[in-house]
Amino acid sequence: MNPFAMARTDLRAIFASALQAVNGRRCTAAFLSLHPPSRPVFLVATGKAAASMANGATDSLGDRLSRALVVTKLGHLDSTLANDSRFTCLEAAHPVPDQRSLAAGEALTQFLGRVPDDAEVLFLISGGTSSLVEVLPAGLTLATLQKVNRWLLGSSLPISAVNRIRQGLSCIKGGRLAGRLGGRDARVLMISDVAGDNPAIIGSGLLYPAEADPGSATVLPPWLTVLLDRYGAARDAERTWTEPVAHYIIARLDDALEAAADHARSLGYPASVIPARLEGDAVAAGRAIIDYLADKPDGIYLWGGETTVKLPARHGRGGRCQSLALAAAREMQGQESLVLLAAGTDGTDGPGGAAGAMVDPETVPRGIARGLDARHCLDAADAGNFLAASGDLLVTGPTGTNVTDLVVALKGNHA
Repeated sequence: MNPFAMARTDLRAIFASALQAVNGRRCTAAFLSLHPPSRPVFLVATGKAAASMANGATDSLGDRLSRALVVTKLGHLDSTLANDSRFTCLEAAHPVPDQRSLAAGEALTQFLGRVPDDAEVLFLISGGTSSLVEVLPAGLTLATLQKVNRWLLGSSLPISAVNRIRQGLSCIKGGRLAGRLGGRDARVLMISDVAGDNPAIIGSGLLYPAEADPGSATVLPPWLTVLLDRYGAARDAERTWTEPVAHYIIARLDDALEAAADHARSLGYPASVIPARLEGDAVAAGRAIIDYLADKPDGIYLWGGETTVKLPARHGRGGRCQSLALAAAREMQGQESLVLLAAGTDGTDGPGGAAGAMVDPETVPRGIARGLDARHCLDAADAGNFLAASGDLLVTGPTGTNVTDLVVALKGNHA
């Protein structure tokens, strides 16, 4: 039996409580119960949490919901929604858009064109929207868009910079979709997956004006700069200024961290939320966390945010949370009182299907026993294969939310 089994069980429970606090269905229903619409509702839900949020709207609105369009990631649809005649449900690609993303963009613009003048359009937007729904400027091809997104994914740029560049090559992002409302009333409910909860960045700001030029303050390869310049005129031709659309953040990282800390305390642990957001290189962040804990008292420590991984030309399996966890595990060797969970709140962490990982001081020795080298796997962005071999991957499936990543560390004899 793993000597850290009890600690692992507690960390899973703490993570689950965080997810429940920001669950899309629960948060959407709660908001609409307090702020019900006065008109018939035409619903648009996009992102990884689209199905969960749409279910919450259905719970609250009942017959006031007239029609709905749901666009989500492959494998994230809900059979209840698919069987509701009011709903059109689409799946598209993430994190690199494909033809289905363009089809979803076309479906979205057609849906808005059919909304009656006396209805309210209710948008439910969560992370993942940027890849799932797109309308391109004339002349920009899908292949070029995919090239841009692959470069962005491997660039280690923060999501704010990534989404501003995406806005520069879109006819609906950066607030441009608002011009297709035709003056109809609209509200936007958002689950925030970005630092600062900026609605201009969440989902690339479909209905919120862009705040900066696409490439400002970012060093880009010349070919990408040329693209942004070339398609700027076509992009801006879609910009039709309208009255501001009301945006509401209904779930955010702070909510998840607070719930996690409360649950940890209910289990008898002292709990501390670290105010500084995780950012920058994932491997460096994992090392820094273990260094931070070195002189801290026993208890639960919680971080949130979004690190980055610089992908080599040939990379392996796993994402930023797995890289952070494996880097932390390397620093844990020889210690006896640390267990760490690092996971994406959306249930996804790069290629491979895991949400993240849960590691302890025996993680690296277990992987070595299976013939793998932790440092080599980190250098190759292949933490997932090492953690699969060591038995430390965390798999949740779709969670119905997306408020970036959580790290939960337990220090002390409890472990």
